[in-house]
Amino acid sequence: MIGYEKSTLILTKPAAQALSQVQQALLKDGYSLVIYDAYRPQKTVNEFVRWSHDYSDQKMKNLYYPRIDKRDAFKLNYISDKSGHTRGSAVDLTIIALNSKIKAANEIVFSKRVFKNNVTLPFLDDGTIDMGTSYDLFDIASHHQNPLIEGMYLKNRQYLRQMMLKHGFIEYPEEWWHYMLKNEPFPNTYFDFDIN
Repeated sequence: MIGYEKSTLILTKPAAQALSQVQQALLKDGYSLVIYDAYRPQKTVNEFVRWSHDYSDQKMKNLYYPRIDKRDAFKLNYISDKSGHTRGSAVDLTIIALNSKIKAANEIVFSKRVFKNNVTLPFLDDGTIDMGTSYDLFDIASHHQNPLIEGMYLKNRQYLRQMMLKHGFIEYPEEWWHYMLKNEPFPNTYFDFDIN
């Protein structure tokens, strides 16, 4: 991906310190953080924007946005031309049990999951704690407040949210995995340096 030369996590120092506090609290409960994404260069965001306007590219529709029209990704707040990730204090994450391990890409199990109102959505099991929907699913089922998620899935999301809020982060309403440091140090800066 453009701007990602290495699998390196970059965050502002205050965000990294707050995330370290989250990790310490989770360890006491038998969990650990799994971080999917943190800082991302503006050029990478620009590539997401370009992709969102390429309506002929529907390769990932069945897995990541089966119930929305790609043309609506901006209107529904799944893609933006300015991202909190580019400011260095946003992070996409989840949790995993200490006795588990994240699955390699070729080990991820795909299934279909049926929710309330007979809504069927794809689910990618990567070995992390089950939050009901996969990370990066563009759907109302991924929202913190939604009519589809209940029971264990809702409890797991609430646990993660509680931990993140307690240590200075705020949630993004449309994505259960996305959090931003409340008092971010660069609220109006969009960095564009590569990760290398």
